[in-house]
Amino acid sequence: MARVAFLLAGQGAQKPGMGRSLYDHSPAARALFDTLEAIRPGTLEMCFSGSAQELSQTANTQPCVFAVDMACAAAAQEAGLVPAFLAGFSLGELAGVALSGMLPVEDAFRLVIRRAELMDECAKAHPGAMLAVLKLDAVHVEALAREFSQVYPVNYNSPGQTVVACASEEADAFAGRVQAEGGRAMRLKVSGGFHSPFMQNAQAGLAEALKSAPLAAPRIPLYANQTAQPYSLETARECLAGQVAHPVRWQQTIENLIAAGAESFLELGPGATLAGLGKRIAPDHAFLNAEDMSGIEAAAQALL
Repeated sequence: MARVAFLLAGQGAQKPGMGRSLYDHSPAARALFDTLEAIRPGTLEMCFSGSAQELSQTANTQPCVFAVDMACAAAAQEAGLVPAFLAGFSLGELAGVALSGMLPVEDAFRLVIRRAELMDECAKAHPGAMLAVLKLDAVHVEALAREFSQVYPVNYNSPGQTVVACASEEADAFAGRVQAEGGRAMRLKVSGGFHSPFMQNAQAGLAEALKSAPLAAPRIPLYANQTAQPYSLETARECLAGQVAHPVRWQQTIENLIAAGAESFLELGPGATLAGLGKRIAPDHAFLNAEDMSGIEAAAQALL
């Protein structure tokens, strides 16, 4: 089997009905879902039957997407797929923390629930917006952001795609500057300016929650959003707390994974956003996605 990196989906990929086929057809996924349901009753119903509006609320989105990420990973491992590397986008990094053995899945889930509460509180206290900027390189986006008082590049996704977080009142003016420079700005359906200074209180709250977390050294290399480098036990608390208020360096993460020996990539969780970004970052590598049992089966056939 090629050396595979598991990529764990983040907030924004949620959809009604996600995870249902995994629960129905994978004993490993069912056991995982049942474990998380016991901690946060109602999670299964929200994943399987919740409306798009319910799932879009940060306090619901993060626990539900984490549950589906972990269920997908359980089903993939049950099918014989073994990750050589791990990386997760934003929230997905917490699934990576559990998969790497840094935290038991129950503790990681409790941390996700707390993370969602803290980020939701920040979003309400400091209303912000996020815009995906297309057709301009990251350096150009950084230069435009400096023209504004509260615009921050926060997701370095792929060549020609950088996401910014900004104060709501600056969103339209920034989008106009992007258009004037030949780019395109798309407003994202999120409730706050994530991975920016707007989330500093969430960072502080997570740092407090992590003081008592039983962290262990990762058994599988897990690449951090904040540094695009593998986690170490010494830096884990700082990286996990700081992640919410600092940029996601996704393009660099994929490039570093390839340099470390990753040959194929499997996105696990709802949607196919990360596989799509990967194909733009490294078109000569295989990027697959699996969000249900048919996807798991196809991935196993392709990679084993």
